[in-house]
Amino acid sequence: MKKVILSAAAVVLTGLLAVVAMAGTDGPMVGAEAPEFNLQDQNGEWHSLEDYEGKWLALYFYPKDDTPGCTTEACNFRDSKFAYKAIGAEVIGVSVDSVESHKEFASKYELPFTLLSDPEGETCAEYGVLKDYKLMKIADRQSFIISPEGKIAKHYEDVDPDTHSAEVLADLEWLMEQR
Repeated sequence: MKKVILSAAAVVLTGLLAVVAMAGTDGPMVGAEAPEFNLQDQNGEWHSLEDYEGKWLALYFYPKDDTPGCTTEACNFRDSKFAYKAIGAEVIGVSVDSVESHKEFASKYELPFTLLSDPEGETCAEYGVLKDYKLMKIADRQSFIISPEGKIAKHYEDVDPDTHSAEVLADLEWLMEQR
């Protein structure tokens, strides 16, 4: 009986480890090249990753414009704009919302940073954050710090909209000190 229980436990554990391993391979790993993007911002202007070469970049993905958590997160990044500017880092938000939706969201909350529209979800998928709920697709709330060389320096999978901007800022400062 012990052998059966141990065998069953081993099968379950192996299955769980496989699921965990697969979950971590959807998006880029820390140290890997950041996936390229070419998306329009809230003003209809195009942005690509290479536009930010030589700069630290906080790239944050969020589910939906003008919803409580997303508004909190965006406003916290907005309120820290001078701290990000002081260390020479850029902040970019990305969701599957339209350019027009981003324009209204940025205007309503006076967001001083770029919001990129990924209506087809291709960039979100490349970063491993696209969630498909059949009736709609949204970006999961995750973020990446991208180094001046275009590599993933940090990945945040569990984001608290209330504290995330301060966490990213502190990690950026630490990463910069390590150079």
